Amino acid sequence: MDVPPVTWGWVVERTAPAAERPLRRVERPIGPLGPHDLLLAVRACGVCRTDLHLAEGDLAPRVPRCTPGHEIVGRVLAVGPEVRGFAPGDRAGAAWLAGTCGGCRYCRAGRENLCPRSRYTGWDVHGGYAAHAVADARFAYALPEGPADEELAPLLCAGIIGYRALERAALPPGGRLGVYGFGASAHLTAQLAIARGAVVHVLTRGEAARRLALDLGAASAGDARDAPPEPLDSAILFAPVGDLVPVALEALDRGGTLAVAGIHLTDIPALTYRRHLFQERTLRSVTANTRADGRAYLAEAARHRPVVHVRPYPMSRAGDALADLAAGRVTGAAVLVADDGPPPM
Repeated sequence: MDVPPVTWGWVVERTAPAAERPLRRVERPIGPLGPHDLLLAVRACGVCRTDLHLAEGDLAPRVPRCTPGHEIVGRVLAVGPEVRGFAPGDRAGAAWLAGTCGGCRYCRAGRENLCPRSRYTGWDVHGGYAAHAVADARFAYALPEGPADEELAPLLCAGIIGYRALERAALPPGGRLGVYGFGASAHLTAQLAIARGAVVHVLTRGEAARRLALDLGAASAGDARDAPPEPLDSAILFAPVGDLVPVALEALDRGGTLAVAGIHLTDIPALTYRRHLFQERTLRSVTANTRADGRAYLAEAARHRPVVHVRPYPMSRAGDALADLAAGRVTGAAVLVADDGPPPM
């Protein structure tokens, strides 16, 4: 396949509210590939709330003028000399975890998501808001040929991190799960829990999101601060709102677990031990994911085939997608789709 000498993409020029359009278009040379690298022609890239946190300054940029995007579906154009398992023409996905050291005690114990030297797509290395992206083949995923590009993209972070959050929530078989917030990750995770036999109660502020939750099989859908109709065995907080932590803890039954799924959360207010934590309630965070999580989730998703509710945007309108996400105008998952060419400089 032909490898172009130059690509174009979006970068976070300066951190600012998404409505002020912090993204700028740039052109970059495509340099030589490293030994384990894949060069991908990007076909679709999901728009994750983490991208919004980076653009708006909630997450400090790790490299200047970084290209966001870590839910990348593409075609392999070229491979480095030591790549195994991928060849030009293959369909491949790049996700949030871009690399780890492989030698620390966390990596050796199968907990590579906690590696102190872990690197992330669209934060430490340029991501998928671009015509082309480079990914380490050891952290990439082989993707099936059937589903549309825009349906696969959200699985690569929203789906995978939701899978890990569900595991961290310690939901018992047939248990009662509360889902706080109902965006890209939550709408996939709720379907996964339902496929496993759980009763799911969704608590979110948006009327359109509540309707979608019921359409996808939730037992109930109420406002984020409502009490669910029954005590919960487990809950997952997807909304980046620390004020909801005590609300969700109070909704748990004895012995219940709350997992906080986001990379960024506003401050948590003071908790009352007897009201929020006594009777062996547990509060857990979720930090990135392992490659094993990714493989397990994609295999499970291939079996239960979630409905991926997508709002597509041309790649040339990445700024509009981020602004709509920030304003709560996206139901389900926003996805950038490759279009005919770059917008004007």
